[in-house]
Amino acid sequence: AAPRVLNVNVGVLGHIDSGKTALARALSTTGSTAAFDRAPQSRARGITLDLGFSCLRTALPPQLGLGDGELQFTLVDCPGHASLIRTIIGGAQIIDLMMLVIDVTKGMQTQSAECLVIGQIACQKMVVVLNKIDLLPEGKRQSAIEKMTKKMQKTLENTKFCGCPIVAVAAKPGGPEAPESENPLGVSELIEVLKSQAYLPSRDPSGHFLMAVDHCFSIKGQGTVMTGTILSGSVSLGDNVEIPALKVTKKVKSMQMFHTPVTYAMQGDRVGICVTQFDPKLLERGLICTPESLHTIHAAIISLKKIQYFRGALQTKAKFHITVGHETVMGRVMFFSPAPADFNEEMQENVFDFEKDYLYQEEYLSKDSSSSEENKENDQAGGVQLPRQQWALLEFEKPVTCPKLCLVIGSKLDTDIHANTCRLAFHGVLLQGMEDKNYTETFLPKLKVYKLKHKEGQVERVMDDYSVIGRSLFKKETNIQIFVGLKVKLSTGEDGIIDGGFGQSGKFKIRIPDGLKPDTKTLLSVASKKKSKGGKGDTTKEDESSKNDSTQPVTISLLFKRYVFDTQKKMIQS
Repeated sequence: AAPRVLNVNVGVLGHIDSGKTALARALSTTGSTAAFDRAPQSRARGITLDLGFSCLRTALPPQLGLGDGELQFTLVDCPGHASLIRTIIGGAQIIDLMMLVIDVTKGMQTQSAECLVIGQIACQKMVVVLNKIDLLPEGKRQSAIEKMTKKMQKTLENTKFCGCPIVAVAAKPGGPEAPESENPLGVSELIEVLKSQAYLPSRDPSGHFLMAVDHCFSIKGQGTVMTGTILSGSVSLGDNVEIPALKVTKKVKSMQMFHTPVTYAMQGDRVGICVTQFDPKLLERGLICTPESLHTIHAAIISLKKIQYFRGALQTKAKFHITVGHETVMGRVMFFSPAPADFNEEMQENVFDFEKDYLYQEEYLSKDSSSSEENKENDQAGGVQLPRQQWALLEFEKPVTCPKLCLVIGSKLDTDIHANTCRLAFHGVLLQGMEDKNYTETFLPKLKVYKLKHKEGQVERVMDDYSVIGRSLFKKETNIQIFVGLKVKLSTGEDGIIDGGFGQSGKFKIRIPDGLKPDTKTLLSVASKKKSKGGKGDTTKEDESSKNDSTQPVTISLLFKRYVFDTQKKMIQS
């Protein structure tokens, strides 16, 4: 049998020009197809445009307890150009270990911070590489490296990568123009660190087959080859795979892993799959899968968390770039939370409960949503209560094809690329997709998100002990009939029920089942006496007298909730 090969995917991320590609080149021994700035537009711009892949093989380290065999690091060189952040997010879902490359002369830069955010969402382990140490003068090199190492440790303190290894190297001493004979510094030490960080990634061959294709070409007389990384499930010779983008299903004729023919591959493997001929230009990159396992959706419900480095509030109705699976589209959001009584309840993970009621929110609730100082003071005394979980309804500008449960990232990619801010706003999990184009009619009414409404009016006058006339609760044109039977409360404490309209000007009659309190009657009769004092037709005096009116008017408050997606706009009171 062939010796066992354990594949670990290492994402090489970092700010543009930190030397990622040179580092991948220095590390690797076997090139894979998409490797080393192969794309013509990438060579022209001198930056890595697509996820480049190359690999390095070494003996299995004893700590894994796997006996003899090889450990293969597949280096996924992720683009650093800010506009290409979508590609990085695409690669992040298959990364087991992240290498964050930092230019030692510059330290953390905008994109290094964004890479850190993506790493925290998508990956468990990290190694920081301080590159370009050849640019530091020999005498001061060690102290400069120590200084930057301390700085990086500080930066990582509050992240899940706290205490991760930091290694200093020069991937290509003398820079791109230097002769190839210059040996890299520190690279063999880095390989040892990578080996010490290697772990058995949890791989799961069950579930639907899904593969991210990053390269596609045809071989005469053989068929079309798609190379990529398996995101989930497994694939065998002779299986049928679907190419959703082209709406076709093809049969697997042959497979290769790093130039070796194989008959089976599973999650995390990097593989080339040859199928019957189709035009490779139609699928430069994209997804292939078990037939019918992906769905194409127009909207989705997700559970989400805000990314702490994102400045500013996440507002309902705002538009974000939404990355779902491997696609990025514009989408509009609506945030909602549990009903206040359920704020502290443990929610089931990865399922959405349509039976429950949810509260509409104008923005995602976070520590900074209440910015005023006094609120911060009250915080300890149980001021702003934050729910354990929050959700959003995403409505996409165009349909997206993705797996049923997948990672979702929202970002503001139109923010100025050179601005020093994190453009990633939130991340979450897709819980429910809506495949029907008419989801607003067929699906949304099932979503029980409500708004609390509060209206206030005033008592105009007493009719008798059990009824009063009210005003200013409704506009003149409101159909009062739909409010008949709703409960209201007077500021003096009585409970009332709206009985119907009164006259044409939006006034209405309130029935007080338990009768008015004597004090209320006195209060109201004083108020109306004052009004009638002015005599008929003499309005100016009436205006003056109401100015000096010291009695507080009796207010009427109406509270109800209304479900956002209820087509009948029913008003509900508990």
